[in-house]
Order: sequence, then C-alpha cells, then structure tokens
Amino acid sequence: MADRLTHLREDGAAQMVDVSAKAVTVRSATASGRVLLTPATVDLLRAGANPKGDVLSVARLAAVTGAKQTAFLIPLCHPLPLHAVDVDAVLLDDGVHLSVTVRTAERTGVEMEALTAVAVAGLTVIDMVKAVERTAVLSDVRIEAKSGGRSGDWTRT
Repeated sequence: MADRLTHLREDGAAQMVDVSAKAVTVRSATASGRVLLTPATVDLLRAGANPKGDVLSVARLAAVTGAKQTAFLIPLCHPLPLHAVDVDAVLLDDGVHLSVTVRTAERTGVEMEALTAVAVAGLTVIDMVKAVERTAVLSDVRIEAKSGGRSGDWTRT
C-alpha cells in the first residue's frame, strides 16, 4: 500500500482508496450536532404534542438507518459492517442535541457513518417539526472523537 492514501488516480480522476492491505482494527467515531428550535416548539415536544409523533424516537431510528446507508450516499466511502450505533437525542431549551457513536472492526474508520447518522437524525427532527416550525436549523455537525486505525485516537478539545 502507498505511504499515503489518496482518492485521486494519477490522471486526477476520483477513486475509492484501496484499503485491502490495512490491518483490521476495532474502530469507533463519535459525531454530534444540534437542531435549533424555538421555545414554543421545544415546549410542544416536551408535552408530547407534536402532530407527527415522537420526534426523538424517530430521530434515533433515523440515525441508525443513516449510519447503515452511508456508503450508498457518500460516493467514495467503503461499505462497512457496523457492530454498534449508539444514539443520544436530548431535548434542550433551545432544541435537540444529537450524539452518535459508531463502532466496527474493519480496515477503515467510521467517521463518515457517525456524521451521516447525526445529519440524518437532524433532518428527521426538522421533517417532523416543519408543520409547526419552519425556522428549524441543523448546525454544528462534527466529529467529536475517533479511535482505532493507524492514526490512533483523537478527541476534539
């Protein structure tokens, strides 16, 4: 395997990186994000009165689905068997905080799966509240930590 990974061939065309020579290791990644909502919408969710149902439960399921579908959505991502997808969706005074940790034992990391899970969960929250709030914003989707692989562990400081 080359000393550095590249998603470009010599002619500049995009390609999926060949990871076949990399060691299989346990890997995890945690991503987070927020859906900003008005106090009135937060109150509606706290009361369990959202017209489309239980927003946080559906968002959690959407996160798992998003993680599992990442390779179909992001063109150069490797399809990976996921061993765990842990989702937290917490209602706060200004909206919903989402956190997803994805785990596998593979040759490449799961950062994109964690990010996709958060984004899909956030979009699901927006879809479920759009009838009562058109100003919802998905923001701050980012990697918080990763572990495993050649580059080792990393945590946002």
